[in-house]
Amino acid sequence: MRDLLIKTGRVLVERGWRVSTAESCTGGGVAQALTDLPGSSDWFEGGVVVYSNHLKQSLLDVPPEMLAAEGAVSEPVVRHMADAVRRLTGVDVGVATSGIAGPGGAVPGKPVGTVWIAWAVRGEVDAECFLFDGDRLAIREQAVMNALTGLLHRVEAWEGA
Repeated sequence: MRDLLIKTGRVLVERGWRVSTAESCTGGGVAQALTDLPGSSDWFEGGVVVYSNHLKQSLLDVPPEMLAAEGAVSEPVVRHMADAVRRLTGVDVGVATSGIAGPGGAVPGKPVGTVWIAWAVRGEVDAECFLFDGDRLAIREQAVMNALTGLLHRVEAWEGA
């Protein structure tokens, strides 16, 4: 993971970009991984853990209607979270996670291990749904790793104006 973080930091510094996170199921794990790297203050602004729907609404302005219709573990919600934290903190890139780490919490169509991750890069938002195996810790670790890998891929590939 260290090599991934070093490369991510280097690309962000080269672009002059900063990143922030909005996390639910990972509980700050993405932010922790990013800040484990010395010098991350050059490109990491901060993060919020919005575990409850109440905080998703009050801090990130996720519409209650969206939460009611789609659920917190959904593409529209995680896309909104990523772009909202990007705008809230005034950075170039927002990363968001929302999922069901288990052991309970599964609902029809969303089994334990379902995790949505979104990346908002300068207003362009992309999201992916993952289905991870393992216990709660393993699911969260896989979510963090995929969030970080996706961050690097999207920052490297970004060609917007």
